[in-house]
Amino acid sequence: MLKFEKEQKICEIGGVKFGGQPGEYPTVICSSIFQTGDKVFTGKRKEGFDEKRAEELLKSQEKLTAETGIPGMADIVANTGKEFERFIDFVVSVTDMPFCIDAWVLKPKLAAAAFCAEKGLLDRMFYNSITVWEKDLETEIKEISQMGVKHVLLVAFDQEDQMPSGRITGTQRLLDAIEKAGAEFESIFVDTSVMNGPATAFCGIANRMVKEKWGFPAASAPSNGSYMWKQARELWGFKGWSAADAALEALSAFMYHDMIFSGPMAGASRIFPAVAMADAFTATSAFAETRKMPTDQNHPLYKLFPDFVEQLTLL
Repeated sequence: MLKFEKEQKICEIGGVKFGGQPGEYPTVICSSIFQTGDKVFTGKRKEGFDEKRAEELLKSQEKLTAETGIPGMADIVANTGKEFERFIDFVVSVTDMPFCIDAWVLKPKLAAAAFCAEKGLLDRMFYNSITVWEKDLETEIKEISQMGVKHVLLVAFDQEDQMPSGRITGTQRLLDAIEKAGAEFESIFVDTSVMNGPATAFCGIANRMVKEKWGFPAASAPSNGSYMWKQARELWGFKGWSAADAALEALSAFMYHDMIFSGPMAGASRIFPAVAMADAFTATSAFAETRKMPTDQNHPLYKLFPDFVEQLTLL
């Protein structure tokens, strides 16, 4: 059964909507740029990056969005506040797509959020992320709330319970921390923490549980699982590995993912078509159950399979 009895929340970041009932809106793909090893860096990070290469990546993703109906976002990865300033300025000069600020440690994330607030970019930025392992969680939440951050991603996990239920207890801990800090955010969505490829199934199940309990949009990063699977490259080379990667992303899209963190933007050309097919599959499955078509008129089902849509309307 795909339809949820719980009313489903819909987030809107930079004009991109996601969430809702399965099949209602396309899965959003958030792909990384400026991550460690990104080929936009021709030398050391501090020496700068290849602006032409970076622009090509962003424009290519925009083109894939136009072709497939799958919305794209940029996951901007940086190590320092100054890096974030440089990367954010570049991205917003090249594209109108929404983006997130992504760093492992707190200080650069807060600096990036403050920079976005100063530049008037909070409508199109989401904070990646509020995590269960942050030591000074209440301070972080209070600071970003005072800055005016509107959209936040919660990364939920429980080391003591690595089953899907642990993601629910992790989510509740973060929601309790937000309440304790007296913070309110326009959008909250949940990343249920990938451990490896097959364990991404736990994320899909946890995402269903999140949507059943709170109605929040749900996400994970299947690419963390596929990029860790070094054996696939050894056995089948890049083509075999990339097929497995696209399959994992598509399976995740079908399995209650409103957003997917898909890894390096250079892989967008294989991920967007795979997720577009998965979304058309999901929407058709939902139609069989509810007799309702997607709400988003730019959904891949409409964009890529218009003849089939006409057939469905006659059933």
